[in-house]
Amino acid sequence: MSQLDMEDINDEFDEDAQKDRFLTFHLGKESYGIEIQYVTEIIVMQEITKVPDLPESIIGVVNLRGNVISVMDMRKRFHLESREIDDRTCIIVVNIEDIAIGLLVDTVNEVLNIPEEQVDPPPKTHSGIKSNYIMGMGKIEDQVKILLNIEKILHEEELEQVQQIH
Repeated sequence: MSQLDMEDINDEFDEDAQKDRFLTFHLGKESYGIEIQYVTEIIVMQEITKVPDLPESIIGVVNLRGNVISVMDMRKRFHLESREIDDRTCIIVVNIEDIAIGLLVDTVNEVLNIPEEQVDPPPKTHSGIKSNYIMGMGKIEDQVKILLNIEKILHEEELEQVQQIH
């Protein structure tokens, strides 16, 4: 998979057109989506440098064109079994409160348009994921995508620790 520059995609859309657009990815058997407006780019897997005393789900940092980016293992965040990194493993770089964070995921799928009327409220709990991370359940044909609230994916104290690295 080659590097995908989300600026090219985002430049094509104004903010209104980005509404209801989600980058979808897989962790295990589940399919997730994050609002495209938060995604800056998708990078292929690269060496992650371990940093001591970070929250458990932050597995280290990568050097992205001279910028240090913290990487969160989404499997650890959602208390899923770890899995071997392979050639489909990607890092989705998102911007949370003006901080770039890399989200380590199994595979990136596609950008989907999921209108509000096709999004149900989150269930009380789902696969051990605290529902405050979930903005809703997107219905696309016969599939369900778990739509994440990217601004709540990091706890406040984790965000503070990540800010200290940057």
